[in-house]
Amino acid sequence: MRKRHFWTLLLVAALGAGPALAQAFERGPVTNLPMPRYVSLNASEGNARRGPDRSHRIDWVFTRREIPLRVTAEFEHWRRVEDIDGKGGWMHHALLSGRRTVIVQTDMTELFSRPDGIGTQTALLERGVIARLRECQRDWCRIEVEGLRGWTEKRHLWGVELEDEFQ
Repeated sequence: MRKRHFWTLLLVAALGAGPALAQAFERGPVTNLPMPRYVSLNASEGNARRGPDRSHRIDWVFTRREIPLRVTAEFEHWRRVEDIDGKGGWMHHALLSGRRTVIVQTDMTELFSRPDGIGTQTALLERGVIARLRECQRDWCRIEVEGLRGWTEKRHLWGVELEDEFQ
């Protein structure tokens, strides 16, 4: 363990922030990117293997391009990923993209013109729709589905954490 990481975790523990905040400080040993983090499938098909090598058996095959996946571990050119149902395994990094996508978790999720629920309703999204993630504020995210853009509450989406905020 690197000293900087050790002291960060020690400070978090001393402040009583608990494991949820400590997790936010974890970094991947290969990429130095936050762990866990979300990526998307960059191919129309991707094999998830039992271990980080092509010699390991295939446990799962993802067949939806741009499906969001959570990266939970890294080893050389391999990333351990899981989907909304917790299914997954090790995938070669070339099959993954940093482009953020989300899955709509709630049937008939409303899409609004503004991030307040008061703006004009622009669409209703069915459960399982994959959308590109464009921006996130405290409780709302701006997404795009087939050229249609709008805002929806984070709680309806998988592929974004409640504390994620970015433009």
